[in-house]
Amino acid sequence: MASTPEKSLSALRAELAFIEAGGYRLSPKDNWRPKYMFEDSPMCLNRGMPPGERRCAECALAPFVPEDFRDAKVPCNFIPLNSEGETVDSLYRTSTEDELESAVLNWLRRMIASLEKARPENRKAAA
Repeated sequence: MASTPEKSLSALRAELAFIEAGGYRLSPKDNWRPKYMFEDSPMCLNRGMPPGERRCAECALAPFVPEDFRDAKVPCNFIPLNSEGETVDSLYRTSTEDELESAVLNWLRRMIASLEKARPENRKAAA
């Protein structure tokens, strides 16, 4: 079953809250490895499993993945986060953890605002 705008909106809100609560920061109980953006999120269908165990096409992030990357091992790593086209994948190689987190937070806030504005009840109120 493909993701709906409401499912995506709910998941993006939960992801924003997760990050703002320090969700990807290391905790004493699991400091043996860094956490991976989106992959270690509670919303990830494959969290705690090998990537691809469940179909990423059913993930709430799937609609945001460019078509060329939908068959990637971790498709959500290729979501364009800003106008420069930076992705989680590219920021892993070129930025700090804080810069990556900031880019994802900004993207989440923009997508949430966009999805909220597109909700039927908000379109009617704006008319």
